[in-house]
Amino acid sequence: MERFNSYHSLNIFRYHSDTWEFTKHNHNFYELIFVEQGSGNHILNDALIPYSPGDVFLLRPEDAHSFEIAAPSQFIFMKFTEQLFIEKLEGSKTAKWLNIVKTLLQAPSMANGDLITDNSDREKLKNLLQILLSEFSNKCSYSRELLLELFGAVMMMIAKAQATTQFGEQCPINTELDKLSQILSYTRLHALDAEKMRVEHIAKHFAMSANYISIYVKKHSGLSIQQHIIQTKLKVADQLLKNGRYNVNEIASRLGFTDASHFNKIYKKYNGTSPKSVQRIG
Repeated sequence: MERFNSYHSLNIFRYHSDTWEFTKHNHNFYELIFVEQGSGNHILNDALIPYSPGDVFLLRPEDAHSFEIAAPSQFIFMKFTEQLFIEKLEGSKTAKWLNIVKTLLQAPSMANGDLITDNSDREKLKNLLQILLSEFSNKCSYSRELLLELFGAVMMMIAKAQATTQFGEQCPINTELDKLSQILSYTRLHALDAEKMRVEHIAKHFAMSANYISIYVKKHSGLSIQQHIIQTKLKVADQLLKNGRYNVNEIASRLGFTDASHFNKIYKKYNGTSPKSVQRIG
């Protein structure tokens, strides 16, 4: 598989095309993609995700992807490396900012799909990216400083949208949000690892007892940790079902369900329909 490399801490540009001219690839950088126009499919880590204007994707270096363009499409690409964090933090006390961004970047793209669902947040992000795109080509005084602040605003906008999606009106604040976000990010990161998705393993990773972590997550999110684990697995299952490359038995096995029957039962309980019906629609 091809690997694209960038030796700049930040690069942002607009890309328009009727057809996708690149093969499946990954990168040595992080990549934020905002869809301005068009439609088609984003093939991300073997999951086929339909895209349309306003959709947002955040890729880690190890994520492999390509696009299938159905209608002429226009994207804003923002590529960045860890070096940008160092530059952003130099001489300032913003460790909390770095922790929030690191937590955000741990989330596997396949489990998330489109990152922002609120139209108001999408419009705000689009405006930020357009300003960032304009300033990126501006070499005047303070342009670099402004770029760094705009980059920080973009990342915080996505983190805020993710927190709202996870917690809704029950969204906790400050240290409790940080801790809860880390726990839930861990479940998204290891959605395909049945052993690491066990409550006992998660509790041990965060130096908690299995009983306490269950109480903690329920208190601060309104849902039990087991419910979060199941919902995370079912989101991944949806992508794999729509992708069509795996049958129900294979998906059940990959996600750590006892068997296909157990997977079918849980899926129908939470979604009101069978996995096979979703697979046919997808």
